[in-house]
Amino acid sequence: MKIHTLDTGLFKLDGGAMFGVVPKTIWSKLNPADANNMCTWAMRCLLVETGNRLVLIDTGIGDKQSEKFFSFYDLHGSGSLLGSLSALGFSPDDITDVLLTHLHFDHCGGAIRRSPGHTDRFEPVFKNAVYWSNARHWQWAVKPNAREKASFLAENIMPIEATGQLKFLEDGESLLPGLSVWAVNGHTEGMLLPFMETSAGKFLFAADLIPSAAHIPVAYVMGYDTRPLVTLEEKQRILDRCAAENIHLVFEHDPTLQWAKVSQQERGIRLSESGNDFPFFIS
Repeated sequence: MKIHTLDTGLFKLDGGAMFGVVPKTIWSKLNPADANNMCTWAMRCLLVETGNRLVLIDTGIGDKQSEKFFSFYDLHGSGSLLGSLSALGFSPDDITDVLLTHLHFDHCGGAIRRSPGHTDRFEPVFKNAVYWSNARHWQWAVKPNAREKASFLAENIMPIEATGQLKFLEDGESLLPGLSVWAVNGHTEGMLLPFMETSAGKFLFAADLIPSAAHIPVAYVMGYDTRPLVTLEEKQRILDRCAAENIHLVFEHDPTLQWAKVSQQERGIRLSESGNDFPFFIS
């Protein structure tokens, strides 16, 4: 097995929204804001090579939305999903599985493109892949609540089902040997956290439960979360396990760090080790 991180570009989100009730005097030291209170974040995805499977985990924001839509998020950086795949020697047709942690636009937008020659038709980018979601989360996304409606875009979601490429994974279920999923419900219903248990270590892709190293303290919960008190419980439980089992936390949105390990310290669970040394080669 070989695990790569994929740079799909950078974007900006409001710092207050990203850190919830944490005061700006504190969070601005962790990720400084610009004049509009916006902080830069990564859209980091994973690619897992194993046997005859090539598993893509999340797809970034994509490029099919309007100029006005993208203007809200100040997309920048040189990375792109297809460019990162190409740099590794792969094409979209090589992907066998697309595992979507959840269906917010910055995690699944790159999974769907406009059909060539059409402005109002959409199709999966990865035509040979099975697209994996969670059944509860899928229903949550196709019948969105008012709070999350702007994050669930029909053009990112419905073409997956229309082509028959959609399948579901449940909490604790394995996609393949060594790669299973943990379901959490604080950020959004049924978000999947891919967990890779290997001979060289354990890796948890933390998605939006712990989007960056700055979010490791348990109380640092995003304002976007639908159930912040549930997030608190889920973070504590998962961070305790990560500390006890020496699990690498892999960050989707940290602008500089790819991964970190945590340990129990005087002020609670805190970062103890970090790095940017993907890909990991695992026997």
